[in-house]
Amino acid sequence: MDVAVTDRQDEEFLLDLLNSAPVVEGQVRDEFADDDRARAWLQAHGVDDATDLVAVRDLLQDVVRGTRPPTVLAPYLAEVTMRPTMTPDGVSWELGASPAARAVLAWDALRVNSPGRLRACANDECRLFLIDRSKPNTARWCSMAICGNRMKARRHYRRAKGVHTGG
Repeated sequence: MDVAVTDRQDEEFLLDLLNSAPVVEGQVRDEFADDDRARAWLQAHGVDDATDLVAVRDLLQDVVRGTRPPTVLAPYLAEVTMRPTMTPDGVSWELGASPAARAVLAWDALRVNSPGRLRACANDECRLFLIDRSKPNTARWCSMAICGNRMKARRHYRRAKGVHTGG
């Protein structure tokens, strides 16, 4: 029996959670550090309670970057349940999971079904993540318009500077 427990909405929730502490004007801006921003973030994502979200976000960021093993996420799965219900089409399964557990399950589903597509932005100064949905799986930046352009401009500047000072 194959039971899908996550969907595209869960993947988007995971990505939004991973990206909830971006660098803005050179400073990390954690959406959960300010009560008003935290409330707005939770409301926008249909979540009532931020319990465990910051901790699981930080661990997931480390796991995606490869600096911690996936086993650090195990405690968030302890209370997950699957409950069968009968529908006109047969048995349907309902997931019982906290928002933190849903994020972990979404991470694992991406790891299994789309290996290597969830990753950190290639800009070392950026703290954002991306899910590469492109066919060739070659996206490097959280945003081509922001980080991609910034990194290309830097490379161009370095090349131009090298040509003028090296000759």
